[in-house]
Amino acid sequence: MTQPTAFRRVPGRRPRLLDVYCCQGGAGKGYDDAGFDVTGVDKDPQPRYPFRFIQADAIAFILEHGAEFDFIHASPPCQHDSECQRIQSNDHPDLIAPTRTALETAGRPWVMENVRGAVPKLRAPVMLCGQMFRLANYRHRFFETGGGLTLAQPDHPAHLVPQAKMGRPVPPGHYGQFVGNFSGVPLARRVLGVPWMNRDGIRECIPPAYAEHIGRAALAQLAPAWEVAA
Repeated sequence: MTQPTAFRRVPGRRPRLLDVYCCQGGAGKGYDDAGFDVTGVDKDPQPRYPFRFIQADAIAFILEHGAEFDFIHASPPCQHDSECQRIQSNDHPDLIAPTRTALETAGRPWVMENVRGAVPKLRAPVMLCGQMFRLANYRHRFFETGGGLTLAQPDHPAHLVPQAKMGRPVPPGHYGQFVGNFSGVPLARRVLGVPWMNRDGIRECIPPAYAEHIGRAALAQLAPAWEVAA
């Protein structure tokens, strides 16, 4: 495994963030808000991705180019571990372990995200919830870190607002789940902070507020190493 090393950069340049399995860019938007120069990679075309985009296999790209970036975010497909997909007996690849291996090989600070069903395969993940960022939503996502980055577990506010039933319109006084073939795309865009996304992107996205929180933590911990003059 390649050991993490300080990345020499010119002071004032935004650190480079590699966003793999980027989909429509929820994580990328948060990292951009935190102060990163974002490049997204996905095996499928992503015309809605709001930053620089490269169509490529994520693991192969990390292995070939990951060391060129200051920080790497990876969101391997969650379908293998999502409850609805298991109920439907759908077959999806499990890419968590090979993605971790590629991230460790790149030798950069990194974070890998997934859903609750993947928690047994993640190493000491931190959980983020919409309530931690005053979003009208509960969407839980779990984040494993490596390469010198650590995250503290924020306090988890109680879930006091009821959720609408999956796929149903959101009644007053409820939160939407925004998964599957949900109704209310305009509401989901406002609640999650993703006005450019369609339904496909929304139901799997990381709310940008989560990635902005991680990005700011990464900058606070790692910026001294990144600020070495070239």
